Amino acid sequence: MQNLNFVELIKPGTNFDFIRLRMAALVFSWVLIAIGIASFIYHRGPNYGIDFSGGVMVHLRFAKAQPIDGVRAALTTVGLGDSTIQDYGANGTEYLVRLPVEASETKGISEQVTQALGDKFGKDSFEVLRVELVGPRVGNELRQRALLAVAFATLLMGVYIWFRFEFRFGVGAAVALVHDVLIAAGALSLANYEIDLTVVAALLTVVGFSVHDTVIVCDRIRENMRKNRRDSMATIINRSINETLSRTILTTGTAIFVVLSLYLLGGTVIRSFAFTLLVGFVIGTYSSIFIASPIVLWMDPSRGRRDAK
Repeated sequence: MQNLNFVELIKPGTNFDFIRLRMAALVFSWVLIAIGIASFIYHRGPNYGIDFSGGVMVHLRFAKAQPIDGVRAALTTVGLGDSTIQDYGANGTEYLVRLPVEASETKGISEQVTQALGDKFGKDSFEVLRVELVGPRVGNELRQRALLAVAFATLLMGVYIWFRFEFRFGVGAAVALVHDVLIAAGALSLANYEIDLTVVAALLTVVGFSVHDTVIVCDRIRENMRKNRRDSMATIINRSINETLSRTILTTGTAIFVVLSLYLLGGTVIRSFAFTLLVGFVIGTYSSIFIASPIVLWMDPSRGRRDAK
């Protein structure tokens, strides 16, 4: 039979001491979370899209780069100068114009925007890529349901790990999932991406992906606990992570390559979705090793932690 060891990125017998790095990883995670919280404070909360904030959103693309002040001046002529205008990362050629108007005022808003910009820049100098309209009450309801969906998904995944393995495994998985969602949300705030329904879908995907990787590690830990009863918990966890490391790198690496292609080539409409997956997949793999596993160690009832020194 042909030797297929060439697909193993990590050679059998490799023993990286991940447990030794758990405190440094904890500090690193808290720093990332703190940066995300600081970004939320700086931006005065999440940058909700029209799906959650309500109002009208008009996505514009200009043939030539235009200054944001010029766009705002054009909208001021029709009484829309208080709208939020965001450069969509295309060097001044694409803008998102968000107008938080009441449901009764949404009719004809996009036509007013088009008319005002046409008068100032010319009708052939830009195009309207999309128009989204959501009432404020509907947006608020969608926002609440989205938060509940992410919270319940995180909780239920932790409960699943608890019943599948042990209570401490469930706690580790739940903490790791909260960690992943917080860092992904902070990255969205830092990059100034809108949080809309597609981003919520991406966060739920991150939760599922992270649990999948955590299950693999936990299953190997449980298996090694049965086979090596005399070894310390720290040794068992280190061995288990090393034994699954090659599979983890291959699985996560292929997923990241696909998402990176989606981010670079998928266009601006889907970029926030791909960005969330990209950050979430990386952090989800990291948390399975450096967050969930150390929590299992800290909750070891025997306290037999002969940590690698």
